[in-house]
Amino acid sequence: MLYGLGLSLTILSAATCTASSFLTVPVAAKGGIKLPSKRPNAYTADSISFPTITTDQKVCMQPTTNRGGSSNASLDAMAILNKIANFTASLWAAVGFVAILGKSIKRILPLALEPFGADAVALSSFQFVLYIAMCLWFSYVEGYKGFQLKFSPLVVARAQTLKPFQGTPIHHVLFGPFYAMGLFHATKKRKIVSWSVSAGVAIIVALVKKLPYPWRNIIDAGVIAGLSWGSISILAIWIRTVILGIDCAFDPALPQKREQ
Repeated sequence: MLYGLGLSLTILSAATCTASSFLTVPVAAKGGIKLPSKRPNAYTADSISFPTITTDQKVCMQPTTNRGGSSNASLDAMAILNKIANFTASLWAAVGFVAILGKSIKRILPLALEPFGADAVALSSFQFVLYIAMCLWFSYVEGYKGFQLKFSPLVVARAQTLKPFQGTPIHHVLFGPFYAMGLFHATKKRKIVSWSVSAGVAIIVALVKKLPYPWRNIIDAGVIAGLSWGSISILAIWIRTVILGIDCAFDPALPQKREQ
């Protein structure tokens, strides 16, 4: 009987140990063999987050914002207005000065052509050669060297500085032709040269008027050639600078640049 009881206890103990080995994870002893542990399931309901779905349609009904459309339009309109004003002021200064030269040419031209009139005394051979030489000399000295290389680029450069809505005083624009000549708002040297040339031309004109025929007419012919060359050079440089956008690269002789 004791043998049967002991055998029953042994069987029961073995069954209990076997069952406990499936219910608990064994801990490996120090230095012993590490048994694989059961990995937790990573895809459980608690570990997965689902996005919140809403039926609120206000998100899709937000109006699109206008990124400065009205301000950009106003800036473009102001830029166009400034360009038109600058163009007009520059045109007035340059062409206005050419108009002054044209008025002088119109007044002197009949006298320059008088020797070739039907009722005029014909020029001698020497006088005719001197007539041609005077025209060539004035064309080179006054027209090319005086106007084209120096004065005409100055007139165009100063005309380009007239900006009515960007700080230019109104009297600079109104008297644009005289401003372009450098008679005011210019460096001291430029004003001295401009006023001296203007006064010198007036004195020469007054003296030439006292000369007899045909010497006055010969000098007037040379003046006509020089002024015509100068007028054409101013218009050509202005078109080249303003219309074609090629900078004449000439110092406008403004007083601010000299003071810096």
